[in-house]
Amino acid sequence: MLRAELKDPRVGFATVTGVEVSGDLKYAKVYVSVLGSKEERDSSMAGLKKAQGFIRTELGRRIRVRYIPELTFKLDESLDHGTRVMKLLNEVKAKDE
Repeated sequence: MLRAELKDPRVGFATVTGVEVSGDLKYAKVYVSVLGSKEERDSSMAGLKKAQGFIRTELGRRIRVRYIPELTFKLDESLDHGTRVMKLLNEVKAKDE
């Protein structure tokens, strides 16, 4: 849905990495990883925040549950952290060789 139907050009290479739903299914935290610079990430997150209503409406059309959760988008930086750690480890390995 994010890639094909969302028309906001700010939402670039956004990937949903996880979702936490509250016990009563009324709230959902959607973790999103975005490729690009800090400005591109901020822009993508702003686009997702603006599209919350559209995404929630589409979820209501596609799934049958009593409540459609209120969505909150959170930037997932774990992939960036992992990439940075791998880069540092490769630098240490190159120095040892």
